[in-house]
Amino acid sequence: MTIPLSVLDLVPIASGSGPAEALARSIDLARRAEALGYRRYWLAEHHLNPGVAGTAPAIVIALLANATERIRLGSGGVQMGHRTPLSVVEEFGLLDAAFPGRIDLGLGRSGGRNFLKKGGGGPPSGEQRDGGTRIVDGLRIPPRYSPAKLAGSPRFKANVRLLQQPGAETPPYDEQVGDLLALLESGYRSPEGPVLHAVPGEGASVEVWILGSSAGESATAAGERGLRFAANYHVSPGTVLEAVEGYRSAFRPSAWLDRPYVSVSADVVVADDDRTAGQLAAGYGLWVRSIRTAEGAIPYPSAEEVAAHVWTDEDRALVADRVETQFVGRPATVVEQLEHLQAATGADELVVTTMTHDHADRVRSYELLADAWAVRAGTRSAGRTTVGAR
Repeated sequence: MTIPLSVLDLVPIASGSGPAEALARSIDLARRAEALGYRRYWLAEHHLNPGVAGTAPAIVIALLANATERIRLGSGGVQMGHRTPLSVVEEFGLLDAAFPGRIDLGLGRSGGRNFLKKGGGGPPSGEQRDGGTRIVDGLRIPPRYSPAKLAGSPRFKANVRLLQQPGAETPPYDEQVGDLLALLESGYRSPEGPVLHAVPGEGASVEVWILGSSAGESATAAGERGLRFAANYHVSPGTVLEAVEGYRSAFRPSAWLDRPYVSVSADVVVADDDRTAGQLAAGYGLWVRSIRTAEGAIPYPSAEEVAAHVWTDEDRALVADRVETQFVGRPATVVEQLEHLQAATGADELVVTTMTHDHADRVRSYELLADAWAVRAGTRSAGRTTVGAR
């Protein structure tokens, strides 16, 4: 079976540039991803981060849809903690009306909710160990990261305050998902009695996904409502296996989906050789550090900025799980790592996100990976590379 590859884009701002350059680069990358045969191109949502221009997925999707012809475009994902189901359905209903059959609606829980997760079950049987890291089917599963310090930071609290109206309370996530699906399907029955219809939105041909990092509320909601599930190895590598298992255990067939469907994400940097790839990926740890120290994601650093940073042992420990699980190397090296990820999770699709300071290096990484993945799958033909069946 050919496992499709897709793209996740944060619309990163490189140091020395600004949001306009970041958007132009994402438009260029989406065009190239379409030509290379990637299945879908998703946009993340982040706020108050100096190094990320992806604050409004629906707007960026519209820009990219105008610049492309076939590739599916979607949110990875909309933060429902500060949105209403109606506002999301109307936005994506408009996108579907303009670009029918091409829009994915990925839903996340972030935006002020309590995202501290309780531990899951024990480790899988038959695993190997490398210090505190488990090795499962060749995949590194580091100890889970706790965001407790981040959640309690003044910056996080200010983020929540700016994103929500004063006094607003976010309903339970599953309730939000249920209301959203009702608006998409046949109308929302209000407590007052009338059935309300979102136009545009109702009957839209969007694919609905739930994003999750653990076997918690997101995985359960996706499974019980029979939706597609996107597990975030690139965000929380220590909990990806429990997230996938939690989703599959909860899955019930629905009008949306008759069997579980899982995508799993990974951070990837590919170059012509392992040494060059390592150099291109060197800024990643510093960038992750800025997020986990509650600074907000910094503009993606240059090689000079990386070399000038003085690391402490505390800093290194803070980002260790993310750095050790980034897939970095020549095409054959990264293909092997992605195969381990697929084997360990049983993913139906893999989503790759690449961060480099220079746009040309980022584009080259996606090109090299697409070519190597297509050769592996035997799908290269007539001078065109395809990385997933449509």
